[in-house]
Amino acid sequence: MKSITINGSKRERVGKAATKALRNAGKVPCVIYGGEKKLHFSANELSFSKLVYTADAHTVVIVFEDGNKIDAVLQDIQFHPVSDKILHIDFFQLHEGKEINMIIPVKVQGAAPGVKDSGGLLSRNKRKLTIRALPKNLPDFLLANISTLNLNDSITVADLSEETFKILHPDDQVVCQVKLSRASMSIEEDVEDEELEEGEEGEGEGEGAEGAEGAEGAKPAAEGGSDGKKPEGGYDRKKPEGGYDRKKPEGGYDGKKPEGGGEAKSEG
Repeated sequence: MKSITINGSKRERVGKAATKALRNAGKVPCVIYGGEKKLHFSANELSFSKLVYTADAHTVVIVFEDGNKIDAVLQDIQFHPVSDKILHIDFFQLHEGKEINMIIPVKVQGAAPGVKDSGGLLSRNKRKLTIRALPKNLPDFLLANISTLNLNDSITVADLSEETFKILHPDDQVVCQVKLSRASMSIEEDVEDEELEEGEEGEGEGEGAEGAEGAEGAKPAAEGGSDGKKPEGGYDRKKPEGGYDRKKPEGGYDGKKPEGGGEAKSEG
């Protein structure tokens, strides 16, 4: 793995006031863990640009004013929420013969046939993986060769494993895969819809023809059962002989007023 050298100055004082003074001077307060005791130091903010603002992984050689050197890796970094300036960095000291966990970037190599020939889309499921290895075996990156990937093919963690380090993820976890693009999926759906519509039209035409034939066949049947013509001489709607008896009953209708008239007298 590539290494970056940083010149550091050991800190004699710690605390909010000392930390604020360092930041005002353009320096970053740092701590190294993993040794006999944690070590506080500071370094110029610009010296971290190649370490922080890059996708590559590096080890760090911290050189102090007294000539002492410490090999380490970046463990944690804090940024200002507004200005995005580096506020604090934690390092972990490396020891020869002692394994360490480190996040390593994944790079892809080649051109997938499923993308260039079949209109697929390369999906990057994992761009970084955590590995465990001795400091001397730490890789700069993990390489995923996609030159043989067709549609629906994928590369898993197991495909990237090597004897010199252990990837701390399940072997079947997908790192990258070639999937059908949305445009291709849309085209396929349109074709399926067209085929479906053609099938429905064919069925509808058959049903319509059968229905028409059925309607035509039903017409003569109606004619045979009841031809709809009036009977000879028409319908017999004559009045009975002597007409309808609408005479008043003998004595007429009893519509006489009651005796004494219909006046309603009020008592008292």
